[in-house]
Amino acid sequence: MDLSIAAILAQDGITSGAVYALLALALVLVFSVTRVIFIPQGEFVAFGALTLAALQSDKFPLSATLLLVLGLLCFVQEAWAIVRSRQTVMRGMLMALVKFVVLPLAIVAATRLYGHASLPMALQVLLTLLIVVPMGPMIYRLAFQPLAEASTLVLLIVAVGVHYALTGIGLLMFGAEGSRTAPFSDARFEIGGLTVSGQSVVIVAVAALLILALYVYFERALSGKALRATAVNRLGARLVGIGTGQAGRLAFTLAAALGALCGVLIAPLTTVYYDSGFLIGLKGFVGAILGGLGSYPLAAAGALLVGLLESYSSFWASAFKEVIVFTLIIPVLLWRSLRSKSVDEGDQ
Repeated sequence: MDLSIAAILAQDGITSGAVYALLALALVLVFSVTRVIFIPQGEFVAFGALTLAALQSDKFPLSATLLLVLGLLCFVQEAWAIVRSRQTVMRGMLMALVKFVVLPLAIVAATRLYGHASLPMALQVLLTLLIVVPMGPMIYRLAFQPLAEASTLVLLIVAVGVHYALTGIGLLMFGAEGSRTAPFSDARFEIGGLTVSGQSVVIVAVAALLILALYVYFERALSGKALRATAVNRLGARLVGIGTGQAGRLAFTLAAALGALCGVLIAPLTTVYYDSGFLIGLKGFVGAILGGLGSYPLAAAGALLVGLLESYSSFWASAFKEVIVFTLIIPVLLWRSLRSKSVDEGDQ
């Protein structure tokens, strides 16, 4: 391997690592706030990429129909909860109707009217995010909010079930064929003999801006501080008036937004299938594990390491690159298990 090949591999690794970093941050956010290991994170990547591909192919994306179905199910669940809790029924029902039925209907209508290939790229991306992102809080409302006080193991089992359900639904909506989208930029930059594509620059720049925006949000915004407080101590946050259910919905919304945006960013570089998101999300999970599922900077650094390791492994041993990446978890878990203190059942 000469220096030029090493530089090309480093460029690919940084580009992939930037995507994995966003997914790792989303996984850490969801886990720290809700204790859910969000395995379906990858499905939002696939849904984002394939929804944008459908729009660019001048097809109506069935993910918009899924959004409406999820909204109707959430409305039924919310209405039942309002009736059982004996709240102000009319006001609660009206808010639930607007949130779970009217807004999804408006998004479906906008997709029918304006979701065509002639739509500018920026508006196509915006419409894709409008379709996919609301699925995050809806899935939380349907599957996880009723089990908010359950054990981490139960939440993990539910997450696995949601993952398989969304994978099957993705196959029904998009079919088994893969899709690519048009690149955001066709530019090429020459840096010391290394050719850097404009799409790679866009991915790294967007990832850096989003990481900076998340840092400012958690440090400055009131809702971001509430999320941090919920992550530190759920009971304490509830005692001072922070709604943990609302925090969970917000965490899932941010995770869905990051996942869908990652799908939009990588779709021009690789063919995305209905089940491609799982493997991509799993690599983000490896990065999050390297950061201990609790540190945002360490998760981002771990995800970047995963991207570089994958890139160089594809050169040295392309048939085993996935094995090498996932094997990286083993020494980290062993090290963490040796550092942690064992607790006997009688002491619990």
